[in-house]
Amino acid sequence: MADLTPQPLRNAPEYSVGDLSNAIKRALEDGFGHIRLRGEVSGYRGPHSSGHCYFSLKDDKAKIDAVVWKGNWNRLKIKPEEGMEVIVTGKVSCFPGSSKYQIVIEALEPAGAGALMALLEERKRKFAAEGLFDEDRKQPLPFLPRVVGIVTSPTGAVIRDMLHGFEERFPAHVIVWPVPVQGEGSAVKVAAAIRGFNALAPGGPVPRPDVLIVARGGGSLEDLWGFNEEVVVRAAAESRIPLISAVGHETDWTLIDLVADARAPTPTKAAEWAVPKYSELMADVADRSQRLRIACRRLLEATRTHLKAAARGLPRPEDLTALPRQRFDAVDQRLSRALLANTRAHAMRQAKVAGRLTPGLLHNLVERRDRRLTDGFARARTAMTRIAGERRTRFERVGGRLRIEALANRLDQKRRALEAQSKLLTSYSYQGVLARGFAIVRDETGAMVRRAAALTAGQPLEVEFADGRTPVEVTGGAPSRDVGASIPASPRPSAPAARKKRGTPPQGSLL
Repeated sequence: MADLTPQPLRNAPEYSVGDLSNAIKRALEDGFGHIRLRGEVSGYRGPHSSGHCYFSLKDDKAKIDAVVWKGNWNRLKIKPEEGMEVIVTGKVSCFPGSSKYQIVIEALEPAGAGALMALLEERKRKFAAEGLFDEDRKQPLPFLPRVVGIVTSPTGAVIRDMLHGFEERFPAHVIVWPVPVQGEGSAVKVAAAIRGFNALAPGGPVPRPDVLIVARGGGSLEDLWGFNEEVVVRAAAESRIPLISAVGHETDWTLIDLVADARAPTPTKAAEWAVPKYSELMADVADRSQRLRIACRRLLEATRTHLKAAARGLPRPEDLTALPRQRFDAVDQRLSRALLANTRAHAMRQAKVAGRLTPGLLHNLVERRDRRLTDGFARARTAMTRIAGERRTRFERVGGRLRIEALANRLDQKRRALEAQSKLLTSYSYQGVLARGFAIVRDETGAMVRRAAALTAGQPLEVEFADGRTPVEVTGGAPSRDVGASIPASPRPSAPAARKKRGTPPQGSLL
């Protein structure tokens, strides 16, 4: 039976994996070239750390990987977002490292104005949920700003119209931060200008604005798209300086209009809102001055009328003092009569007492007091004499007992007793034993050596004599037990009996 298994082509060329991948890559790039592709952004995570951006485009039937190189990413007017339907322009290529085909995007735009509006509404809902559009976070505009900061293009008609409008208004210093208001990178530069004005220090070389104006003329949705970017919206929300948005015409609106502290319909109107007109200020001051004068005049007239009405209701001064004057007259009459009666009463009392106030009575009273005083002095002299006699007798009795001879005898007895005790103490002291030729042996720790058997050869010792101490060393073998000398008995055997008789406590042996 014949073998039907297909045989390999022996003469076909061999490709390496790299050669085949590169060949497929060239075939894709040559076969398609630049194409426009419509699809929904999927798997978008923002730019990679390298600056490139990787995501996918899909529809209901297929999916293709997409890549935007770093150089093209910075030139994109509209940045992709997750779920956004876009139309991209680029080249179909292949990544040999994973055998996947992909599209290298060079341009990107939303799939029609409807897609831009949907994206705008989505961002609007996102920022509203974060509270960036809340009215309670918006700041009031200053009444008379000294410095006004403007973020706009330096070459358009907008800045000329705004500067012309400032000429008729209250004097203010205008600082323009020039930025592109359309095209690639405009949103980043507008946000940097807003943050740059906020970063200025008060009192620095460049004055810090009191109010900011972000201005641009009218245009299409694509032209104004930079003011819908998240970086601009967040910079306006973070601004600590009150911000006025003047982007586009009155019918145009962007996200910065919703987050700004105030939204002006036109750039010229923004200048009017920022700084009041000088003539209007003067007219307002004049009007307020006139109203103040009229109010003061009316207040004075009303006060004068009220004072007159109150004055008519008050009593006359004569009526107010009539009653007190009458009470004063009545008191004056009673006081005269009372003084006269008081004088008569004192005169009568003086007349009654005058009979008892004669010189004889006073003389008798003085004599009685003089006799009483003399008797008191006599009794005091007698008592003092008696007490002095008693004290003298007592002193003489004590003086007899305190004679000098008695004291001298007493002291002599005490001295002899003390000398006897001192001699007894000296006789029982070990130093007296040392003075008779004996010695004390101590080891290296200072303890007394009592037996020769406790000594070893080479042991250092110290011998104490009556006149001092000297170091010695044990030589040879162990000394004999009969080498040491015993301390003789006390030469005064009767001392304990004498000590017991005197009541002196016994003293132990020190050896």
